[in-house]
Amino acid sequence: MTANSGDEGFVVFDRVQKSYDGEILVVKDLNLNIAKGEFLTMLGPSGSGKTTCLMMLAGFETATHGDIRLGGKPINNIPPHKRGIGMVFQNYALFPHMTVGENLSFPLEVRNMGKSEREAKVKRALDMVQMGDFAGRRPAQLSGGQQQRIALARALVFDAELVLMDEPLGALDKQLREHMQFEIKHIHESLGITVVYVTHDQSEALTMSDRIAVFNDGVIQQLAPPADLYERPENAFVAQFIGENNTLNGVVTAINDGIADVKFDNGQITQAVAVNCGGVGSRTTLSIRPERIVLNASGSANGVDAEVLEVIYLGDHIRCRMNVHGNEDFVVKVPNSAEKLALEKGSRTNISWETQDCRALDG
Repeated sequence: MTANSGDEGFVVFDRVQKSYDGEILVVKDLNLNIAKGEFLTMLGPSGSGKTTCLMMLAGFETATHGDIRLGGKPINNIPPHKRGIGMVFQNYALFPHMTVGENLSFPLEVRNMGKSEREAKVKRALDMVQMGDFAGRRPAQLSGGQQQRIALARALVFDAELVLMDEPLGALDKQLREHMQFEIKHIHESLGITVVYVTHDQSEALTMSDRIAVFNDGVIQQLAPPADLYERPENAFVAQFIGENNTLNGVVTAINDGIADVKFDNGQITQAVAVNCGGVGSRTTLSIRPERIVLNASGSANGVDAEVLEVIYLGDHIRCRMNVHGNEDFVVKVPNSAEKLALEKGSRTNISWETQDCRALDG
Protein backbone atom coordinates (compact mmCIF):
# COMPACT_ATOMS: atom_id res chain seq x y z
CA MET A 1 0.00 0.00 0.00
CA THR A 2 1.56 3.26 -1.05
CA ALA A 3 1.50 6.20 1.29
CA ASN A 4 -0.13 9.27 -0.17
CA SER A 5 -1.18 12.39 1.63
CA GLY A 6 -4.84 12.17 0.54
CA ASP A 7 -5.66 9.20 2.77
CA GLU A 8 -2.64 9.11 5.00
CA GLY A 9 -2.70 6.59 7.84
CA PHE A 10 -1.78 7.09 11.49
CA VAL A 11 1.61 5.45 10.87
CA VAL A 12 3.23 5.95 7.48
CA PHE A 13 6.42 4.51 6.01
CA ASP A 14 7.13 6.55 2.88
CA ARG A 15 9.81 5.09 0.55
CA VAL A 16 11.82 3.91 3.57
CA GLN A 17 15.14 2.14 3.07
CA LYS A 18 17.64 0.84 5.59
CA SER A 19 21.23 -0.27 5.13
CA TYR A 20 23.72 -1.02 7.89
CA ASP A 21 26.81 -1.07 5.69
CA GLY A 22 25.93 1.38 2.91
CA GLU A 23 25.64 -1.43 0.37
CA ILE A 24 23.12 -4.12 1.30
CA LEU A 25 19.54 -2.91 1.85
CA VAL A 26 17.85 -4.68 4.76
CA VAL A 27 14.62 -2.79 4.01
CA LYS A 28 13.93 -1.85 0.39
CA ASP A 29 11.68 1.06 -0.59
CA LEU A 30 8.97 0.36 2.00
CA ASN A 31 5.61 2.09 1.56
CA LEU A 32 3.10 1.25 4.28
CA ASN A 33 -0.01 2.95 5.70
CA ILE A 34 -1.27 1.78 9.11
CA ALA A 35 -4.70 3.03 10.17
CA LYS A 36 -5.48 4.41 13.63
CA GLY A 37 -6.73 1.60 15.85
CA GLU A 38 -5.43 -1.12 13.54
CA PHE A 39 -3.63 -4.28 14.68
CA LEU A 40 -0.98 -4.78 12.01
CA THR A 41 1.48 -7.67 12.17
CA MET A 42 4.83 -7.72 10.39
CA LEU A 43 5.44 -11.40 9.68
CA GLY A 44 8.45 -13.05 8.10
CA PRO A 45 11.49 -15.27 8.57
CA SER A 46 14.65 -14.14 10.38
CA GLY A 47 16.48 -11.46 8.43
CA SER A 48 13.43 -10.42 6.39
CA GLY A 49 13.50 -6.80 7.66
CA LYS A 50 10.44 -6.85 9.92
CA THR A 51 12.22 -6.11 13.22
CA THR A 52 14.34 -3.40 11.56
CA CYS A 53 11.10 -1.67 10.48
CA LEU A 54 9.78 -1.83 14.05
CA MET A 55 13.05 -0.44 15.45
CA MET A 56 12.99 2.46 12.95
CA LEU A 57 9.42 3.26 14.05
CA ALA A 58 10.49 3.12 17.72
CA GLY A 59 13.50 5.35 17.03
CA PHE A 60 16.20 2.80 17.95
CA GLU A 61 17.31 2.65 14.30
CA THR A 62 17.47 5.47 11.74
CA ALA A 63 16.13 5.15 8.21
CA THR A 64 18.83 5.46 5.55
CA HIS A 65 16.29 6.98 3.15
CA GLY A 66 12.63 8.01 3.22
CA ASP A 67 10.24 9.32 5.88
CA ILE A 68 8.38 7.79 8.80
CA ARG A 69 5.35 9.78 9.97
CA LEU A 70 3.20 9.40 13.08
CA GLY A 71 -0.11 11.24 13.21
CA GLY A 72 0.93 13.23 10.11
CA LYS A 73 4.23 14.45 11.63
CA PRO A 74 7.71 13.28 10.55
CA ILE A 75 9.45 11.48 13.42
CA ASN A 76 12.81 10.56 11.81
CA ASN A 77 14.67 13.07 14.01
CA ILE A 78 12.65 12.69 17.22
CA PRO A 79 14.41 10.61 19.94
CA PRO A 80 12.64 7.42 21.13
CA HIS A 81 11.53 8.74 24.53
CA LYS A 82 9.77 11.72 22.93
CA ARG A 83 7.74 9.70 20.40
CA GLY A 84 5.12 8.64 22.98
CA ILE A 85 5.22 5.03 21.79
CA GLY A 86 4.77 2.00 24.08
CA MET A 87 7.15 -0.95 23.56
CA VAL A 88 6.90 -4.60 24.58
CA PHE A 89 9.92 -6.88 24.05
CA GLN A 90 10.36 -10.65 24.26
CA ASN A 91 12.76 -10.35 27.22
CA TYR A 92 10.30 -8.10 29.16
CA ALA A 93 13.05 -5.48 29.89
CA LEU A 94 11.73 -4.88 33.43
CA PHE A 95 13.98 -3.28 36.04
CA PRO A 96 14.83 -6.11 38.49
CA HIS A 97 15.55 -3.77 41.45
CA MET A 98 12.11 -2.10 41.21
CA THR A 99 8.72 -3.45 42.27
CA VAL A 100 6.02 -3.96 39.66
CA GLY A 101 4.40 -0.67 40.72
CA GLU A 102 7.73 1.18 40.44
CA ASN A 103 8.38 -0.34 37.00
CA LEU A 104 5.04 1.04 35.78
CA SER A 105 5.46 4.38 37.54
CA PHE A 106 8.89 5.01 36.03
CA PRO A 107 7.75 6.11 32.52
CA LEU A 108 5.23 8.44 34.20
CA GLU A 109 7.89 10.01 36.44
CA VAL A 110 10.04 10.66 33.38
CA ARG A 111 7.06 12.61 32.02
CA ASN A 112 6.90 14.66 35.28
CA MET A 113 3.46 13.38 36.23
CA GLY A 114 2.14 14.05 39.76
CA LYS A 115 2.08 11.27 42.39
CA SER A 116 -1.69 10.81 42.69
CA GLU A 117 -2.16 10.73 38.91
CA ARG A 118 0.72 8.23 38.60
CA GLU A 119 -0.85 5.94 41.21
CA ALA A 120 -4.23 6.03 39.46
CA LYS A 121 -2.70 5.22 36.07
CA VAL A 122 -0.55 2.38 37.48
CA LYS A 123 -3.62 0.82 39.16
CA ARG A 124 -5.68 1.10 35.97
CA ALA A 125 -2.91 -0.46 33.83
CA LEU A 126 -2.40 -3.36 36.27
CA ASP A 127 -6.16 -4.03 36.43
CA MET A 128 -6.20 -4.06 32.62
CA VAL A 129 -3.85 -7.07 32.56
CA GLN A 130 -5.43 -8.68 35.68
CA MET A 131 -2.34 -8.04 37.83
CA GLY A 132 -3.82 -5.56 40.32
CA ASP A 133 -2.61 -7.54 43.38
CA PHE A 134 1.04 -7.68 42.29
CA ALA A 135 2.16 -4.05 42.57
CA GLY A 136 4.49 -4.74 45.52
CA ARG A 137 6.33 -7.71 44.00
CA ARG A 138 9.62 -7.66 42.15
CA PRO A 139 9.95 -9.19 38.64
CA ALA A 140 11.99 -12.16 39.98
CA GLN A 141 8.97 -13.19 42.07
CA LEU A 142 6.77 -13.49 38.97
CA SER A 143 6.36 -16.23 36.36
CA GLY A 144 7.25 -15.56 32.72
CA GLY A 145 3.60 -15.02 31.81
CA GLN A 146 3.12 -12.58 34.72
CA GLN A 147 6.26 -10.65 33.73
CA GLN A 148 4.95 -10.36 30.19
CA ARG A 149 1.64 -8.97 31.49
CA ILE A 150 3.58 -6.36 33.48
CA ALA A 151 5.64 -5.43 30.41
CA LEU A 152 2.37 -5.01 28.50
CA ALA A 153 0.89 -2.88 31.31
CA ARG A 154 4.00 -0.67 31.29
CA ALA A 155 3.54 -0.04 27.55
CA LEU A 156 -0.09 0.96 28.16
CA VAL A 157 0.36 2.97 31.39
CA PHE A 158 1.00 6.40 29.83
CA ASP A 159 -1.94 6.16 27.39
CA ALA A 160 0.24 5.56 24.33
CA GLU A 161 -1.81 5.64 21.14
CA LEU A 162 0.72 3.37 19.46
CA VAL A 163 2.17 0.19 21.00
CA LEU A 164 4.97 -1.79 19.32
CA MET A 165 5.50 -5.44 20.19
CA ASP A 166 8.60 -7.40 19.16
CA GLU A 167 8.08 -11.19 19.50
CA PRO A 168 6.49 -10.54 22.92
CA LEU A 169 5.27 -14.12 23.47
CA GLY A 170 8.33 -15.96 22.15
CA ALA A 171 9.56 -17.09 25.59
CA LEU A 172 6.23 -18.52 26.77
CA ASP A 173 5.01 -22.12 26.55
CA LYS A 174 2.39 -22.99 23.91
CA GLN A 175 -0.72 -22.92 26.11
CA LEU A 176 0.16 -19.64 27.84
CA ARG A 177 1.23 -18.14 24.53
CA GLU A 178 -2.18 -18.90 22.99
CA HIS A 179 -3.96 -17.48 26.04
CA MET A 180 -1.89 -14.27 25.88
CA GLN A 181 -2.67 -13.86 22.17
CA PHE A 182 -6.36 -13.50 23.03
CA GLU A 183 -5.58 -11.27 26.04
CA ILE A 184 -3.59 -8.84 23.89
CA LYS A 185 -6.26 -8.91 21.16
CA HIS A 186 -9.01 -8.14 23.69
CA ILE A 187 -7.00 -5.28 25.24
CA HIS A 188 -6.40 -3.86 21.75
CA GLU A 189 -10.11 -4.00 20.96
CA SER A 190 -11.24 -2.47 24.27
CA LEU A 191 -8.71 0.43 24.21
CA GLY A 192 -8.78 1.15 20.46
CA ILE A 193 -4.99 1.58 20.42
CA THR A 194 -2.87 1.03 17.31
CA VAL A 195 -0.64 -2.04 17.58
CA VAL A 196 2.30 -2.94 15.34
CA TYR A 197 3.34 -6.50 16.16
CA VAL A 198 6.38 -8.43 14.93
CA THR A 199 6.50 -12.22 14.84
CA HIS A 200 7.79 -15.13 12.75
CA ASP A 201 4.91 -17.32 14.02
CA GLN A 202 2.26 -17.41 11.31
CA SER A 203 -0.50 -18.93 13.47
CA GLU A 204 0.00 -16.08 15.96
CA ALA A 205 -0.29 -13.55 13.12
CA LEU A 206 -3.46 -15.19 11.76
CA THR A 207 -5.07 -15.24 15.23
CA MET A 208 -4.44 -11.63 16.23
CA SER A 209 -4.17 -9.32 13.24
CA ASP A 210 -6.48 -7.04 11.31
CA ARG A 211 -3.90 -7.11 8.51
CA ILE A 212 -0.59 -8.90 8.03
CA ALA A 213 2.42 -7.60 6.09
CA VAL A 214 4.43 -10.64 4.97
CA PHE A 215 8.11 -9.69 4.69
CA ASN A 216 10.86 -11.44 2.77
CA ASP A 217 14.25 -10.05 1.77
CA GLY A 218 13.38 -6.51 2.94
CA VAL A 219 10.20 -6.28 0.84
CA ILE A 220 6.52 -6.70 1.71
CA GLN A 221 5.42 -9.69 -0.39
CA GLN A 222 1.73 -9.24 0.41
CA LEU A 223 -0.34 -7.03 2.72
CA ALA A 224 -3.83 -8.31 3.48
CA PRO A 225 -6.26 -9.53 6.17
CA PRO A 226 -5.47 -13.05 7.50
CA ALA A 227 -8.17 -14.88 5.51
CA ASP A 228 -7.04 -13.26 2.24
CA LEU A 229 -3.41 -14.25 2.83
CA TYR A 230 -4.39 -17.86 3.50
CA GLU A 231 -7.05 -18.25 0.81
CA ARG A 232 -5.55 -15.99 -1.87
CA PRO A 233 -1.74 -15.88 -1.65
CA GLU A 234 -0.23 -13.73 -4.40
CA ASN A 235 3.05 -15.58 -4.78
CA ALA A 236 4.73 -18.89 -3.95
CA PHE A 237 6.60 -17.45 -0.94
CA VAL A 238 3.38 -16.30 0.79
CA ALA A 239 1.61 -19.57 -0.03
CA GLN A 240 4.43 -21.55 1.60
CA PHE A 241 4.92 -19.24 4.58
CA ILE A 242 1.27 -18.89 5.63
CA GLY A 243 -0.27 -22.15 6.80
CA GLU A 244 0.42 -25.60 5.39
CA ASN A 245 0.57 -25.82 1.62
CA ASN A 246 1.11 -28.36 -1.13
CA THR A 247 3.00 -27.55 -4.31
CA LEU A 248 3.13 -29.22 -7.70
CA ASN A 249 5.13 -27.97 -10.69
CA GLY A 250 4.08 -27.77 -14.32
CA VAL A 251 4.01 -25.67 -17.47
CA VAL A 252 1.22 -23.25 -18.46
CA THR A 253 -0.30 -24.41 -21.77
CA ALA A 254 -3.27 -22.00 -21.97
CA ILE A 255 -4.98 -19.18 -20.03
CA ASN A 256 -8.69 -18.43 -20.53
CA ASP A 257 -10.88 -16.19 -18.35
CA GLY A 258 -8.36 -16.25 -15.50
CA ILE A 259 -8.04 -20.06 -15.50
CA ALA A 260 -4.73 -21.66 -16.48
CA ASP A 261 -4.30 -25.09 -18.03
CA VAL A 262 -1.15 -26.57 -16.50
CA LYS A 263 0.64 -29.64 -17.85
CA PHE A 264 2.55 -31.91 -15.48
CA ASP A 265 5.78 -33.62 -16.57
CA ASN A 266 3.84 -36.85 -17.24
CA GLY A 267 1.62 -35.02 -19.76
CA GLN A 268 -1.49 -34.85 -17.58
CA ILE A 269 -3.27 -31.48 -17.57
CA THR A 270 -5.00 -29.81 -14.63
CA GLN A 271 -6.67 -26.41 -14.18
CA ALA A 272 -5.92 -23.66 -11.65
CA VAL A 273 -6.70 -20.00 -10.99
CA ALA A 274 -4.05 -17.98 -12.87
CA VAL A 275 -2.57 -15.63 -10.26
CA ASN A 276 1.08 -14.97 -10.90
CA CYS A 277 2.09 -17.68 -13.33
CA GLY A 278 3.46 -15.80 -16.33
CA GLY A 279 2.30 -16.52 -19.89
CA VAL A 280 1.88 -19.69 -21.92
CA GLY A 281 5.10 -21.72 -21.79
CA SER A 282 6.06 -20.47 -18.30
CA ARG A 283 6.82 -22.89 -15.50
CA THR A 284 4.45 -22.49 -12.58
CA THR A 285 4.07 -23.67 -8.99
CA LEU A 286 0.58 -24.87 -8.15
CA SER A 287 -0.56 -24.21 -4.57
CA ILE A 288 -3.29 -26.36 -2.92
CA ARG A 289 -4.18 -26.40 0.79
CA PRO A 290 -4.27 -29.88 2.44
CA GLU A 291 -7.86 -29.51 3.67
CA ARG A 292 -9.16 -28.68 0.16
CA ILE A 293 -8.20 -32.04 -1.33
CA VAL A 294 -10.83 -34.74 -1.89
CA LEU A 295 -10.05 -38.48 -1.77
CA ASN A 296 -11.47 -41.06 -4.19
CA ALA A 297 -13.24 -38.49 -6.35
CA SER A 298 -13.01 -40.56 -9.53
CA GLY A 299 -14.02 -38.80 -12.71
CA SER A 300 -12.99 -35.35 -11.45
CA ALA A 301 -11.36 -33.05 -14.01
CA ASN A 302 -8.46 -32.41 -11.62
CA GLY A 303 -8.03 -36.00 -10.45
CA VAL A 304 -4.50 -37.39 -10.05
CA ASP A 305 -3.10 -40.68 -8.78
CA ALA A 306 -1.37 -40.72 -5.40
CA GLU A 307 0.54 -43.25 -3.30
CA VAL A 308 -0.05 -43.23 0.47
CA LEU A 309 3.31 -42.96 2.28
CA GLU A 310 2.18 -42.26 5.86
CA VAL A 311 -1.08 -42.11 7.82
CA ILE A 312 -1.17 -40.22 11.15
CA TYR A 313 -4.22 -40.21 13.42
CA LEU A 314 -4.66 -36.78 15.05
CA GLY A 315 -8.03 -37.12 16.74
CA ASP A 316 -10.26 -34.68 14.87
CA HIS A 317 -8.57 -35.42 11.53
CA ILE A 318 -6.32 -37.90 9.78
CA ARG A 319 -3.17 -36.61 8.13
CA CYS A 320 -1.95 -38.46 5.06
CA ARG A 321 1.43 -37.90 3.46
CA MET A 322 1.43 -38.93 -0.17
CA ASN A 323 3.61 -39.14 -3.26
CA VAL A 324 1.94 -37.04 -5.95
CA HIS A 325 3.83 -36.53 -9.21
CA GLY A 326 7.14 -37.07 -7.41
CA ASN A 327 6.36 -34.75 -4.48
CA GLU A 328 6.67 -37.06 -1.45
CA ASP A 329 5.60 -34.38 1.04
CA PHE A 330 2.12 -33.87 -0.39
CA VAL A 331 -0.26 -33.70 2.60
CA VAL A 332 -3.99 -34.41 2.66
CA LYS A 333 -6.06 -33.68 5.78
CA VAL A 334 -9.14 -35.87 6.08
CA PRO A 335 -11.86 -35.18 8.70
CA ASN A 336 -12.23 -38.05 11.17
CA SER A 337 -15.81 -38.89 10.25
CA ALA A 338 -17.93 -41.97 10.88
CA GLU A 339 -17.19 -43.57 7.53
CA LYS A 340 -13.59 -44.63 8.14
CA LEU A 341 -11.43 -44.33 5.06
CA ALA A 342 -9.39 -47.35 4.06
CA LEU A 343 -6.08 -45.53 3.92
CA GLU A 344 -3.10 -47.76 4.37
CA LYS A 345 0.57 -47.12 3.90
CA GLY A 346 1.61 -48.27 0.42
CA SER A 347 -1.91 -48.20 -1.05
CA ARG A 348 -2.77 -46.15 -4.13
CA THR A 349 -5.69 -43.76 -4.35
CA ASN A 350 -7.11 -40.96 -6.46
CA ILE A 351 -7.19 -37.37 -5.21
CA SER A 352 -8.71 -34.22 -6.69
CA TRP A 353 -9.52 -30.58 -5.93
CA GLU A 354 -11.81 -27.82 -7.15
CA THR A 355 -10.21 -25.54 -9.74
CA GLN A 356 -10.83 -22.44 -7.58
CA ASP A 357 -8.89 -24.06 -4.69
CA CYS A 358 -5.73 -24.41 -6.77
CA ARG A 359 -3.61 -21.34 -7.57
CA ALA A 360 -1.00 -21.10 -10.33
CA LEU A 361 1.82 -18.97 -8.90
CA ASP A 362 5.35 -17.93 -9.87
CA GLY A 363 7.58 -20.86 -10.74
